[in-house]
Amino acid sequence: QVQLVVSGGGSVHAGGSLRLSCAASIATDNTTTVTWFRQTPGKEREGVASIATRSGVAEYADSVKGRFIISCDNARNTVFLQMDGLKPEDTATYYCAAKPGGWLTTELRPTAFRSWGQGTQVTVSS
Repeated sequence: QVQLVVSGGGSVHAGGSLRLSCAASIATDNTTTVTWFRQTPGKEREGVASIATRSGVAEYADSVKGRFIISCDNARNTVFLQMDGLKPEDTATYYCAAKPGGWLTTELRPTAFRSWGQGTQVTVSS
């Protein structure tokens, strides 16, 4: 099973930026799908951005399109989530998850993943 270590997160004002990192214990230049999720108390975990690490193909939830960018550095087996234009509604615990995937495979459904990193809190104040 893949080990994932999440770093980044914190507290910012609305309009600010943060970058999250997800370091994987496997080589991400294999065909791997890595997805960032977020969750707030009482709500279901939501996929916000996913990437096929071999091709770089990405998919985003409508709520973050144009503001968040997912990218991967295969030399460091790390996937990043750059979050710009943050809004209070982006406040959540953020997780990354990974699974074997195809060249172009992205996935925003949490049920498709078995390997998860620990959560990191992102708080956006108005």
